[in-house]
Order: sequence, then C-alpha cells, then structure tokens
Amino acid sequence: MDNGMEAMLETYLYETNSLLDALDELLVNDEKIGDFSSDDVNEIFRSMHTIKGSSAMMEFNSLSTIAHHIEDLFFYIRDKGIESLDPEHKKELFDLMFRSGDYLRSEVQKVEEGSPLSAEEEIDSFANEINAFLKKISNVTEEDSKEETASAPAEEKPAAPGMPDDPEAAAFLHVYLEEGSGMENLYAFMIINALQDAFVFRCYPEDVETNPDTSAEIVENGFYMAFDSHDSVEQAESMLKSQAHIRSYEILENPGKKKEAAAPAEPKVEAVSPVKQETPSAAPASSAKKAAAPAPAAAAPAKAHAPVKQNLISVNVMKLDSLLDIVGELVITESMVTSAPELNQLSRDSFDNFMKSARQLRKLTDDLQDIAMSLRMVPISGVFQKMNRIVRDMKQKLNKDVRLIIEGENTEMDKNIVDSIQDPIMHIVRNSMDHGIEETEDERIRAGKNPQGTLILAATHTSSEVVITVTDDGYGMDPAKLLAKAAEKGLLTKPAEEYTKKEALNLIMLPGFSTNQTVTEYSGRGVGMDVVKKNIESVGGTFALDSELGTGTTVTMRIPLTLAIMDGMKVTVGKSIFTIPIANIMQSFKITTDEIIYDDYGNEMVARMDSFYPVVRLHRFFNLETEVTSLEEGILLWVEANDRSYCIFVDQLIGEQQVVVKPFPTYLNSFELKNFGINGCTILGDGSISIILDVLGLYGAAVNEK
Repeated sequence: MDNGMEAMLETYLYETNSLLDALDELLVNDEKIGDFSSDDVNEIFRSMHTIKGSSAMMEFNSLSTIAHHIEDLFFYIRDKGIESLDPEHKKELFDLMFRSGDYLRSEVQKVEEGSPLSAEEEIDSFANEINAFLKKISNVTEEDSKEETASAPAEEKPAAPGMPDDPEAAAFLHVYLEEGSGMENLYAFMIINALQDAFVFRCYPEDVETNPDTSAEIVENGFYMAFDSHDSVEQAESMLKSQAHIRSYEILENPGKKKEAAAPAEPKVEAVSPVKQETPSAAPASSAKKAAAPAPAAAAPAKAHAPVKQNLISVNVMKLDSLLDIVGELVITESMVTSAPELNQLSRDSFDNFMKSARQLRKLTDDLQDIAMSLRMVPISGVFQKMNRIVRDMKQKLNKDVRLIIEGENTEMDKNIVDSIQDPIMHIVRNSMDHGIEETEDERIRAGKNPQGTLILAATHTSSEVVITVTDDGYGMDPAKLLAKAAEKGLLTKPAEEYTKKEALNLIMLPGFSTNQTVTEYSGRGVGMDVVKKNIESVGGTFALDSELGTGTTVTMRIPLTLAIMDGMKVTVGKSIFTIPIANIMQSFKITTDEIIYDDYGNEMVARMDSFYPVVRLHRFFNLETEVTSLEEGILLWVEANDRSYCIFVDQLIGEQQVVVKPFPTYLNSFELKNFGINGCTILGDGSISIILDVLGLYGAAVNEK
C-alpha cells in the first residue's frame, strides 16, 4: 500500500470509528429516555450516509451495504416522523441499531487487522433483517394510505402504463428498480427525494409516496422523472448513478417537445430545447434553486465573507511521538549547552549575556515542551462512554437494574495511556455488574438498599497523576471467604490469622484465584485480576482494592498523566546516578545506628510512623562500588508503590528535576528489566545516562529475594 492509500485508510478508520463511538453514545442516551429526538434521527441518517460513501470509496462492500440499508431505514423514519412508530417498534429499533453498530464495528476491526470482510451471504442476511423491520413499520402507513386511496375519487387513479403526457418536459429519466426489492414506491420516493434537493422536475406516478398501490406499476413499468431542460437531465443522471436499488435507467426524449423545437422561427442554441423564460424550472440545474428563490440571492452580497475554517485536525499519534522525542532532545541539548565547562572561561560580561539568552531559551523550550505534551492529552470520556454500552448490554442479559454514574469524564490523559487502560476498566466494570451487584431487586431490598444498583465510574486529577475509581454498592467481599479459598488452593504464605484485611483482599489479584463456583459469559471477581493489575502497572500505575461486606467494593487506579516526561529525584550511588519518581517518594531522612532493627532473617529494617519497613541498599543490589556503606553516612528514601512500602539507601541526593523518559531498545525487552527495578533511562545535562528506577519492580526483586 502506497503512502497515499495508507493515509486515506487512516483517515477512513479514524472517521468511521469516531462516528460509531458517537452512535453508541447517542443510542445509550436515547434508550434511557425511551425515544429518539428528531435531531438524533437526522444525526444517525447523516452518519450512515457518511459511512456508506467513504466505505464505498474504499471498496469495503459489507460496510457500505449495511450503512446504506440503515440510511434507507432512517430516511423513512425521518420523513414519516419518529412519532409514527409505536413503543414496541421503537424498542425493536434500538435493538436493531445496537446490533447494526456492533456489526459495522466488527467489520472495521477486520479492516484494521487486515482480515477478509464478511461474505455476501452474511451481508445479505443482516441487510434482510433491516429491510424486514423497514417493511414492518411501513405497513402501518401503507394501511392508512390504502384507506385514503379507497375513499379518493375515481379520476385520481394512476394513469395507464406508458410515457407520461407532459408537454413541458424536454426529456425523461426512466428508472427500473431491482427485482424483489419490495416497497418499490418507498424506494422510488427515496430516489426522487435525493434528486429534488438539487433539481426541479416532476415524477410519474405522482403519488408514489402516499399510494402503496403504485408499487405494482413501478415493478411493471418503472417510474419517470420529467425535466424541462437537457442540462438538468444530464446532471441528474450523474447523481442517479450513486443511488441504490436501481436495476437500470434510460434517458428518453419527449416527442411532443422535439416537434416544438423543430419550428424554424426559433434558432437552436447549444442543442438545448427552447423553454419558457418565465418558468423557474427552465434554469440549468446549477442555478435552479436560485431562480426559484430570488430573495436570498439578493441578500447574497451581505454574506460575502471568508468561509469559516475548520478548527480541528486529526494527527497520527506516531507523529506526536516523534515531535515529543525531538522536544526531549532539545531539552537535553539545552541543558548540555548551559552546563558546558567552557563557560567558566568567559568574561563576566560575556557570561552574563550568555546566561540571559540561556534563560530565554529555557523559557521557550519549557513552553514548547508543555505544548507538545498537551497535544497528546485526550479526555478519558471516550473510554468512560464505552462503559455505558457494556452496562446496558449486561443489564439486559443479566436482568439487573443498574444505574451507571460517570464523573470527571473530561479529565485528560496521555493518548497512549488512555488506550492502555480501556481493557482493565472494562474488565472491572464487567466484574462489578456480574458478581458485585446483587442478583435480584428483592435481595437488595432485604439488605436495606435501593432496588436499583449503582455503579460509579469516576476520574480526578492530582498534581502528576489521574485517579480512576470504580465503585459498586453490591455484595462487597468477605476476607474470611477469600482466605479460605486461598488456603484451599495452597496460595497462603503464612497462617490465615496473620493476614490483614488489605492483604486478604489482595489475594484476588493472585494468578488463577477465583471465588466463582460457576463459569459465566462474563469474568467473575478475581478471574484475570492479576492481568488487570499487571496492565495498570505496565503504564506506571498502581492498583488498590477496598471492600466492605454488604456495602460494596471500590477499585482505585492511580495512573501517571504521561509516560514521556516525569518529575524525578536524582540520587548518587558510587559513580552512578539514579532517578526515582517523585510520585513514589514519601520522605527522605538520615538515621543513626540505634534506629536500625533486624528481622528474624537478619534483614535491616527501620521504623517510620509506627510501622517497620525493609531497607534496600542500591549498591548491594546492583553490585556498585561506593565508599558510603554505613546507613548513618548515606540517605534513606521512604518510597511507596501500590501497597508496597520500603526504604532505599543511597549515597546522597542531587536534587529534583523534570526528566525525559527514554525507553530501552527493543532488543533489551527479553531481559525484563522492569522486574529488576529498572523502568527506563534519561539523559542528563552533561550527556550522561541516569537509570530510572521502578519502585514496585525493585521491591519485588530485592525484598522478596531476601
């Protein structure tokens, strides 16, 4: 695929996914109300029209076909009014639209994966479902129309088959519909309506919209559109080619009009038949609307201003990654220039001038860095709104009445992180719906709760991270049952009575741990929670659980705003410089020998705030040479990540600095450096490399090995 086609495909996927996301959100909100608004009907019609056109351009037949059938359905609903549907039909329409959205999304996913799209038989099967529903809702209108037709005067019956008698017409477009379409009068009206937006013409039979009996005539003889100029009919032909359900068409000259054109008194101009000057429809297609409405044309000069420009553009995330890399290199280079040793050789005046320019450069690089970072920030609402659909589907399948409350959906995060946390949040929401909320309303009433369950999905900002919580008011978890289950599986590492409540709850995050007695369609609380926890930690986040039996459960995820730039504390160990994330540091302090205690295995520990924490000596863990080996000589940093707290012993603190996180080359991935406490690296002002420590990984490698 060349670059041009690849760019078109990226644009297509972005636009289509955005439209489907918006469709999902619209359907969920409207279903809660129980009805569509006229604006929403128009919005769905426009979305399907866009998807149909762009999919046809990309030659994705399954997408364009289904989108076109949905467009036809909403064309009918838009024309007749949503109020023409009874409540039962509206309920069926919601179900059909949710399934249609899922079908289109699955086809888009196949495009993204490079898989073959659905076969013709599957496309036809789903298209027939849409057509069947359209036929069902149109029957009511057809029956009403038959009653009106029965009471109509006899002279209003359709004319006999053949070319219409229209002396004003220059030419006719004679159209035949596909065989077996059904509701031919409705499809004919759709085609006529599409062309009437751009042209002035007359159609035969004239009552295709209101008279279902015209279907038989259209099947037999097709239908006609009469145009007063050849220019109009030629331009209408080009539009007709993009319409569906057409088997064939032909352009027919009007014999009566041709005889008039042959009169010698009228010269033939550009082979166009003469028309009456006072007839608005005689204007070419390009000016038909202006001729019919002279008042707006007169006011046109008042609107002679520049068109409104589009304020939003879509940018490939890879380009933003490259931009951020360049900004990071610029920050590092600026730091290297301002700390160059050659500056000491400058005169006082030269040095002052240099530092003045350097401060201005620092300000500009900081501003550029902030802008580059903000470009990657997107609201988390996209992820949160998808949970609406999950809750909606599970409510129907599990027969549970649950209300989803979303808070803080405009909270912004790095695009890559938002993509990474979607699956963990979805898993937690499913668990809460499936096994967190009580099975029946009676069960909740007996527990003194509102019959309707509540699920709260919230996001809030802190200085350097986003806190996401998923809270349900369901059963809650029983630590005693969790301990019993863990003991049955042989997962306990100490006597059950020594486990705290927090430790007992965290047992569900062990691989393979589950309290479910039966397997259901949805994951039970505990199934795969180790994977959820690992995914959150892979983006530098922490995962915590809190639950009260009989009250509910809250899952808390703390996730950094971005993985690209972080605030870090630089520390030295021998000749090496390490960077520890500020977000993980609780306190730094010095101690005396008397404050050191030892556990049963001889490991060093210190007391802070009535608790004892193990000490990790970085020089021992990484086998580094240093002259600072006594705890009294160095510095201890009390750090915390997730539910792990301990102290790191280093030689000294250099200071806090915002650093650009540089990932390691991919060939180092096989060494799983994160499991050994290494999260990446950064380049310092003098060009040297500083290892960024992963506090949680360091604990697992250093403390658990003891």
